[in-house]
Amino acid sequence: MTNDLQTPLLEYLRHKLAIPADALKMAVKFTEASMGSLPMVLWQYGLIDLHQLDEVLDWIDNREINEVELSY
Repeated sequence: MTNDLQTPLLEYLRHKLAIPADALKMAVKFTEASMGSLPMVLWQYGLIDLHQLDEVLDWIDNREINEVELSY
């Protein structure tokens, strides 16, 4: 995940899904250590459910699509 996406994603997770800052810090550390996906780490550790995982992945997809459209 690029840093351009990570900061807005963390803000989204903190404010929209109300994930505590400490939980996000832990998940980011696990993500960096495992080279994994932050949304998947959050789900694996029970910090979000499947519905929320789907919401987060949709948010990422929509954001990436909009950035590609804006770059043209």
